[in-house]
Amino acid sequence: MQTINKSEDSIIVALLLCFFLGCLGAHRFYVGKWKTGLLELVTLGGLGIWALIDFIIIIVGKFEDKNGRTLTWE
Repeated sequence: MQTINKSEDSIIVALLLCFFLGCLGAHRFYVGKWKTGLLELVTLGGLGIWALIDFIIIIVGKFEDKNGRTLTWE
């Protein structure tokens, strides 16, 4: 049986940050991805497209933190 590493970061917090501040990359800063967070901040979330894609990835539970661990619902 395969063990999946879970992050200490919350999906709910990342989802709310992405929804309200997605174009500023706040959800990426939250999970420790500051380089892509800065890039998303400069491009305004890829003119909203990158932020929308991240929002969908967070909803389906595939968004990862800086260490490649999936976020938790807790």
